Amino acid sequence: MNTDLFYALGMIVIAAAAFAVVARLIRLPSIVAFLFAGLLIGPLTGWVESSEAIELISKFGIVLLLFIVGLELSFDKIRDVGRVAVVAGIGQVIFTAAGGYLLCRVLNFTVIDALFLAVALTFSSTVVVVKVLSDKGELNSLYGRIAVGIFLVQDLVVIVVLTVLSGLRGGEGGYDGVAIVVGLAKAFGGMLLLLGGVLVASKFLLPKAFEWASRSPAMVFIWSLFWCFAVVAVAEHLDLSIELGAFFAGLSLAQLPYNKDLQHRIKPLMNFFVAVFFVSLGLKMVPGDFVSQWIPVVTLSLFVLLGNPVIFMAIIARFGYGERTSFLTSVTVAQISEFSFIFVALGASAGLVGPSVITITGLVGIITIAGSAYLIIYNKPLYEILKPSGIFKIFRASQKQEEDGTAGLENHIIVVGMNTLGRKLAMTLHNQGEQVVAVDTDPRKLRRLACKTHLGNVEFRDVLEELGLPRAKLLVSALQIEEANDLLAYRCQTNGIPAAIHAIDLSVVDNLLELGVAYLMLPKVDGVKLQNKLLIEKGIISE
Repeated sequence: MNTDLFYALGMIVIAAAAFAVVARLIRLPSIVAFLFAGLLIGPLTGWVESSEAIELISKFGIVLLLFIVGLELSFDKIRDVGRVAVVAGIGQVIFTAAGGYLLCRVLNFTVIDALFLAVALTFSSTVVVVKVLSDKGELNSLYGRIAVGIFLVQDLVVIVVLTVLSGLRGGEGGYDGVAIVVGLAKAFGGMLLLLGGVLVASKFLLPKAFEWASRSPAMVFIWSLFWCFAVVAVAEHLDLSIELGAFFAGLSLAQLPYNKDLQHRIKPLMNFFVAVFFVSLGLKMVPGDFVSQWIPVVTLSLFVLLGNPVIFMAIIARFGYGERTSFLTSVTVAQISEFSFIFVALGASAGLVGPSVITITGLVGIITIAGSAYLIIYNKPLYEILKPSGIFKIFRASQKQEEDGTAGLENHIIVVGMNTLGRKLAMTLHNQGEQVVAVDTDPRKLRRLACKTHLGNVEFRDVLEELGLPRAKLLVSALQIEEANDLLAYRCQTNGIPAAIHAIDLSVVDNLLELGVAYLMLPKVDGVKLQNKLLIEKGIISE
């Protein structure tokens, strides 16, 4: 095997990209593709082997992934989750962990191996499910909101699991009862100290610091990474895991209004390192275990694919939701999580479990993530097929049909760029009774606006989806950034939405007209009153 770092990293990137293209064609989650890529270039062909340098690079992926998970966990979302997400999330963790442990013991796994596998089976994949639901346009549907709420609750359980693992690793050298208790006490004490520190910083230090940095989106990005690795360093100083530090760093920033924008900026960087992590995980799989461990792999996979939905159906139905909503929510959680791989990899690095547990977890992950992705994609046809059998009656779910539409804006006007022109347009349109959403990357420019506001960068496709661009009746850009205006014009054209774009000068007019812009604002000709008059004449807005 060639162990040169640049060769190995190049092969990992090439394999990950090639398998990602194939996975996209067959609608397979990228995590599964990366595991297959690592399996191919590692154990099956011997082209690349795992090394300390690759392990170090892959750790960045773990840190950024947990940082992103923390960024999702704003307290406002937790308050809006409701009892169903809390009870279903915690209830599923308890039942799946208990059932998984008993099943592993029946399959003759040791106590430690059974514990690690049981925990690995417990968590569902936020990354996979959010991506699939987003692609379907059902992330804000009733069942989508319940599922996301459950994932947020499970993310809180991740804190406890990471802390326990830190405590066990802290007792290295004997793992007797006293050492474990002391290690756990130190870990939970350090966790509470770190959590208290980042929450205090989130309330008193970070808002002012990030408000100053918000003048430059690039500066916000750099500051967020600085904060992430600063908290990671403190966590290591307290003998906690770097994953826990990254999670808490994201959690503290999630309480700021910049959290969505930070997610969009960090995800491309995270995707690269996460790809390296999952490919390197595939490098560690042992092909010989595929045959010898096929019974545990198939058994545990069926337990997750069938057992998790049954547990959730039973819990969600008790809260009065209809059988259709209960079923659609339940099939979204029929997979193990990217955190399952991280958890098992950490256990292996601490010497608690062997390579066979990594291989089993990897194979179960491949089967359940791939299987659940197709279950989510075809969840409604599957429901219609199963409904006549009467199988849902055993859960005694309500027969009412809840609204399945997505919550969001409709027939609204998006105004981008809160400079003098943008603010004037937003306020004038709002005063005329239009439903207006004002957008900017600087929260200070959104203050004291009577209309709805959204903090974010419209160059990211996810931001336009959050703004409900396909359902808008007009997009107005007051930006003076040519590249951003061109991109907005293209997005509006592809969605069939009329656009009014601020043409910086005459040199950009032809390009914007080719992109189908409905109206151009030329700064030396147009004023706000004339702009409104022409929009009314075109029938785009009402008087």
